[in-house]
Amino acid sequence: MGTREALGTASQPAPERAIGPPSGGDTGAILLRGVSKRFRSRRALDGLDVAVPRGVVAGFVGPNGAGKTTTLRILLGLVRPGAGSGCVLGCPLDVPSGYLPRVGAMIDAPAFYPGLSGFDNLRVLAAAGRHDPARIPVVLDRVELTHRAHDLYRSFSMGMKQRLGIAAALLSDPELLVLDEPTNGLDPGAMHDMRALLQGLARADLTVFLSSHLLGEVEEICDWITMIDHGRQVYEGSTAALLASGSGLVLRPADTRDLQALADLARTMTGRVPSIDDGTVVVPAPDDLDALAARMNRAAFARGITLVEMHRLEGRLERTYLELVQGGLA
Repeated sequence: MGTREALGTASQPAPERAIGPPSGGDTGAILLRGVSKRFRSRRALDGLDVAVPRGVVAGFVGPNGAGKTTTLRILLGLVRPGAGSGCVLGCPLDVPSGYLPRVGAMIDAPAFYPGLSGFDNLRVLAAAGRHDPARIPVVLDRVELTHRAHDLYRSFSMGMKQRLGIAAALLSDPELLVLDEPTNGLDPGAMHDMRALLQGLARADLTVFLSSHLLGEVEEICDWITMIDHGRQVYEGSTAALLASGSGLVLRPADTRDLQALADLARTMTGRVPSIDDGTVVVPAPDDLDALAARMNRAAFARGITLVEMHRLEGRLERTYLELVQGGLA
């Protein structure tokens, strides 16, 4: 695993039951079933299910205190779950030595020697981790730091430090890369570069699992999303499917007295329950919005309802996320 600041482990109560591989086999990068964890009187995870396929950039999101950090610690073998089952890269969760050599991680801020160059820092880590030093130029190239490889670490910008941390996590040529807040503290330019880097890392033999509270970045970077709240999963699936579920058609009648009639018409035509908000009718419709707009326009006109506004409501991760954690879509 790559350089990271020590997370430490909390004192552990006796396990509630054995943790082993889930039944049914596993072909994904991460598979957790009913994983729970309690710290004294606080339940951090409460029957958490996670299933991340291989070869994706997966976003792991949730409110503060949702259980994200505990989950990452469990995946990295730093904390033992109290109950549940799981596999990482096909190996049982209770035998982390079986999968950790194939996992790279950057948790918290990267920690390097400020008086050494980026290259020499990686050389130290490669020796400590018994990694092939021939990997150093490869990983520096992957994170686009080759031109600054021999500059002192203390001269690096925040974005460069984050990229060097990812380079360190890639030294073992991992199949799973676990990142905690990789864009935290970056300026807009560095965030753009990090986004491009993370999108380029995922391939058939590498899965990226990143925790972030920046939902706009997750929406741009990730093609898979796992959302949790109060230690439980509230959504898991493709980003495109989640955003489609939050899309729709916004209709504004010229006369606000027609709002209810327009909403009733939309419900009859689509079979979906529209909402009335600020003088508009919002029709949830993840399918062909253009065809629906044409049909609604004709039907409203036939019933004497004049529409003065009609536009698409594109799904946004932040809005959908808030609805999910507040129970609106759960």
